[in-house]
Amino acid sequence: MTLSTFPEWIYDGSPIDDPLGRGDRAVKFLRALRHPKSGMPFQLDPWQERIVRRVYGPRHPDGSRIVRTVVMLLPRGNRKTSLAAALGLLHTIGPEAVPNGEVITAASDRKQARIAYEEARGLCRAHPKIAPKVKSLDYRNRLQYPANGAFFEAISADAGTQHGRTPAFCLADELHAWKKRDLWDVLRSGLVKTSGALLVVATTAGRGQENIAWDIVEDARKAARGKFDDPSLLPILFEADRDCDWTDEAVWRRVNPGLAHGYPDIEGLRQLALEGTRRVGDRESFRQLNLNIWLDHSSDPFVDMSVYDEGFGDVDLDSLEADQEQCWLAVDLSSNSDLTVIVACWRDGDDGYQVHPWFFCPEDNIDAREALSGVPYRIWAQEGWITPTPGNVVDFRIVEDQIRELAARFNVVEMAFDPHMARNMLNNLAEDGYPAVEMRQGWVTMAPAVKELERAIVGRRFKHGQHPVLRWNFENIQVHTDSAGNRVFHKGKSKDKIDGAQATAMAVARCSTGNSNRSSYDSADLDIEEWAFVG
Repeated sequence: MTLSTFPEWIYDGSPIDDPLGRGDRAVKFLRALRHPKSGMPFQLDPWQERIVRRVYGPRHPDGSRIVRTVVMLLPRGNRKTSLAAALGLLHTIGPEAVPNGEVITAASDRKQARIAYEEARGLCRAHPKIAPKVKSLDYRNRLQYPANGAFFEAISADAGTQHGRTPAFCLADELHAWKKRDLWDVLRSGLVKTSGALLVVATTAGRGQENIAWDIVEDARKAARGKFDDPSLLPILFEADRDCDWTDEAVWRRVNPGLAHGYPDIEGLRQLALEGTRRVGDRESFRQLNLNIWLDHSSDPFVDMSVYDEGFGDVDLDSLEADQEQCWLAVDLSSNSDLTVIVACWRDGDDGYQVHPWFFCPEDNIDAREALSGVPYRIWAQEGWITPTPGNVVDFRIVEDQIRELAARFNVVEMAFDPHMARNMLNNLAEDGYPAVEMRQGWVTMAPAVKELERAIVGRRFKHGQHPVLRWNFENIQVHTDSAGNRVFHKGKSKDKIDGAQATAMAVARCSTGNSNRSSYDSADLDIEEWAFVG
């Protein structure tokens, strides 16, 4: 049974250590701030006060703060940016400030960064004693406090290099929207330069697992479940279960702590949920942004990725080689913008499969691919999950050499090719006696392949060894269904690749037919024009 990540300590009334009174001091400062519009004291509701006390109260014997990193996962509308901006002021003009301290709020783009800046500026201007002591530099999104030399500045991940930063406090706002990790790495390395620096990650749930936000939140989940002991990390995770009843208002109230205090608007949530019952896209948006359910990339997924993940078991290539188990290869050669992939498939028991892919991409545009897709192509290449080939297009000679190496190593009984772009390679291999065949990509051919792959995954009879690029391809899949209920793969957005998943369906389908080189789909009926798959 999976342990809950819900922060019960926020509501259970348990004591929070505060030996030096720093938690109480922080609460008093925040309550002394004023709202820009009403002039009333800053609204620090009980759940927020517990968080502040938990961050600033507990201390090491030498008096230093125990908590160094806060990961706060909150649905949209729960005023996480307002709270984080107020905490930033606590470190700029409040009792946590240090001389010449840098307080940085970082967001994915300039517009989002400006929101945090305006929140902080509004709080300063609303207080008659603070306003004259703080200088606003709007063109730089910066608040300066000349009395101690500290400043509060909002920056964005799309603003170029930020090297040289040494923040005493850093807010990573809406981390799920950061396309690259460059700024994250710069800020993390800068935080260790300042004694007692604090990092606050405040974000809603995102999509996919190939991003820095997933890594950080997943690490926080492990901490919340007690998988490791790190008192410096404070996870505050308000997220609904993936398989919850998303229409249940009790679920809404559990993961939206502000609802008990009037925000977000309950009627607005009801309207969004009503629209979600009619439109899949609106439903998925509601689950992600308002219930904090981390979604897959696709809005119409092929399978539940949590079920796919159950096939994490290792695929032992050495044992498969030694035992000379029959192997089927499927090859999908790419255009300039797609991935090229070879997928090998072996039987796993009587009705299961195990697969292993080999991906290729051009070396010259690997960084551009990473910037466009937001996935870590460069890291994947360094870790061996992708093979970069010289130049700005995939070198098919390297791919063909890999196929020949696999045929020499494993008991390959068939090599199935998507014929698009593969004529020369297929002919080369066939002339040399390799069992190379075409596998057309239309509905008639691929619908049975997709059906067999789905059966294997849902039946927990599909082992993939946790290959990260293959997983990314699977979570990008959208499914097209014809009037007869036949399904084929399609990619929903041009930047999302599904080539590995397509080749996997091919390999599984060929493996399921046995060791005949003749496809079970070959027939005179296939001479008709098929709707071609566009990869």
